[in-house]
Amino acid sequence: MRYVFSLFVTLLLACGSLLANGPLLQKLQQIKEISGIRELKVQPYTEYYEFWYEQPIDHNNPSKGTFKQRVLLGHRDFNAPMVAILEGYGIYSPAESELSKLFKTNQLTIEHRFFNNSKPEGETPWRDLTLKQAATDQHEIIQALRQKIYPNTKWISTGISKGGQTTVYHRYFYPEDVEISVPYVAPINLEKIDPRLEKFLSKLGGTPENRKLLEGGGKDIKWQIFDFQKRCLENMDKLMPLMQELTQAKGYSFNKVGGTERAFKLTILEFPFAFWQWGNNINDMPQPEEDDYNEIFNYLVKVSSPDFFDDKAIENLQAFYYAALTETGMYAYNTKPFKKFFKDEPEPIITFDFAMPKGYENAPFNTQQLQDINHWLQTNAKNILFIYGGSDPWSATAVDLKKNDKCRKYIKANMDHKCRIASFENLTRSAIVKVLKSWLTGTEVEEEIEEVLIY
Repeated sequence: MRYVFSLFVTLLLACGSLLANGPLLQKLQQIKEISGIRELKVQPYTEYYEFWYEQPIDHNNPSKGTFKQRVLLGHRDFNAPMVAILEGYGIYSPAESELSKLFKTNQLTIEHRFFNNSKPEGETPWRDLTLKQAATDQHEIIQALRQKIYPNTKWISTGISKGGQTTVYHRYFYPEDVEISVPYVAPINLEKIDPRLEKFLSKLGGTPENRKLLEGGGKDIKWQIFDFQKRCLENMDKLMPLMQELTQAKGYSFNKVGGTERAFKLTILEFPFAFWQWGNNINDMPQPEEDDYNEIFNYLVKVSSPDFFDDKAIENLQAFYYAALTETGMYAYNTKPFKKFFKDEPEPIITFDFAMPKGYENAPFNTQQLQDINHWLQTNAKNILFIYGGSDPWSATAVDLKKNDKCRKYIKANMDHKCRIASFENLTRSAIVKVLKSWLTGTEVEEEIEEVLIY
């Protein structure tokens, strides 16, 4: 009898588990805003689905209509934590993220409104592309899944670069949607053209501030970069035929920036930002005594590709530019160091206004909103852990937490825009994981890791 009773209890518990962990597909199908569910095979998840979530174009005025937003969901267990990847652009990859690997989580990935296929039909309603509208998109999806599928678990939001910004902005507008946020390499700009970006970039590769950077050629890296830019501008007559050849081969067009020659000059101005952002090696740069202009050109476009200024590329990223020039901030090009090569430019500062949608070139910038978000980060924000690369130009506007010890910031020196938790040395990486685990479990952070660790 004891055996039969034990078997009955075991079966009852097993059935209860099956009921509690009912089929994920059926749960998704019961959410009325979800359609177009398609199963994918993505390791290591036991189930993985792509679906579309119907959103209002304007959450304040549903009469404007709706659009469908692309979402991915990787499932391990209904009681496992959830990592919500808030993309700043289209969905980059369905693969398991760093955080999902670290904590063996489920994973939700949300494409940003008005990118890729997550757009309304017809002309894009640019005025509805705001930080608040995008955050509300994410809020609706997160709440639908939290309430109806994953009510008993902790949630972590995260994103990279513009996705990191998106993560911060969502948390600002909806601080209770998730328990933890991990923005990677997220600039917190405070103005339309934040001057800290140019100031920071002008110092990268110099010898002050006890920086230990790659050496080469007997000059600071920043001056080698400057000399290379100058060399390119001085030899425009030899390099432009190569630019024309590349333009024809790739099918580029540069009408938005003012023609092929101006696009080439902008490519040269972009060179330092691109060099540092993606961690290029100064020792690959052609030496000053070398006169192989094919090699010079190939190195330039390998580091700073002209396709950044191609009409189609700008059009594909127009949602990024609209957001940057109305709400999130951007950098600009200062032509003063090369003024003799830019005599035709009406202003010494070249902005990205050329990338704005037609008719929105003079759209106002919401500086006050950025100030409000920054104040919140320095006072009331909690359980946000920031990751930065110390040689990434976007670190110029890294968050300044002031005395807010409820959040953390970690900077990996000599690391670029690809900086992740795995980029840190073992000691710091362990400290980061301990902080996140303490937030997940609601336990106290150990004293020795309360300080911000910068390596």
